[in-house]
Amino acid sequence: MKIAVIGAHGMLGADFCDYIASKDIDLVKWDIPEMDITNVDRTIATIKREKPNIIFHFAAYTDVDGAEIEKAKAYAVNTQGTWTLALAAKEIKAKLLYMSTDYVFDGTQETGYNESDKPNPINYYGLTKLLGEKAIIQHLKKYYIVRTSWLYGKNGKNFVTTILKIAKEKENLEVVSDQIGCPTYTKDLCEHLFNIANKEHYGIFHLTNSGKCSWYQLACEIIKQAGLKNSVSPILSDKINRPAKRPSNSVLENHNYQSIFKNNLRPWNEALKDYLLELGIKQP
Repeated sequence: MKIAVIGAHGMLGADFCDYIASKDIDLVKWDIPEMDITNVDRTIATIKREKPNIIFHFAAYTDVDGAEIEKAKAYAVNTQGTWTLALAAKEIKAKLLYMSTDYVFDGTQETGYNESDKPNPINYYGLTKLLGEKAIIQHLKKYYIVRTSWLYGKNGKNFVTTILKIAKEKENLEVVSDQIGCPTYTKDLCEHLFNIANKEHYGIFHLTNSGKCSWYQLACEIIKQAGLKNSVSPILSDKINRPAKRPSNSVLENHNYQSIFKNNLRPWNEALKDYLLELGIKQP
């Protein structure tokens, strides 16, 4: 088996490559500058030359606020780049696993979102990721669209490290309390993504750590598990003037994965403990 990882240096891609390295698998790792998925001809030619059996597409423009300003760049990477990879996968008859996002939903639903719920993004980042999904569905039969949320890991900027940094500078932290979702540890995704891509159950999957919380509740848990004394105060989203709207409810129900694999990821607060240990922070 030959696997190609696009976005191999990113937060999820790096952890996934480490996971695959422990297996007897031929692994090709691509990222900028050797693989620029906005370059259509070069991308397709490179993939046709290597002929992987499975392509894991982790590359993305992930700056949610930046996407409202750099719309052309966000579209080029998230939509056009994904379309390019879909075409390449089709030519070599490879499977394609594409990481998408909870932000394809508008957040107005009272319950969590499952795979059959209708997307309706309220920011440009979410729109570009949804258009990427549609490009894959249009061109491929052997695909896996995996939506996840609130990612954190050692190989990229994330909410956990941001809170820890701010906690060094301020005694009181103000954190949004009217947005809820599912914090997800990149290392916890790796095994499950590999499981999905090695089955013939094609389609859309939601994949997150178990449980849900608000950003405020997550910040409180980070401070508690890190043994810090900072206070955390809840605030509403409208107090923060940000370019991109966020869904108030972006909880993803892992319905399809649970139905097929009879399994689920562990609770988010347990995963957070291991991530803090990975950062060298032990619980008090």
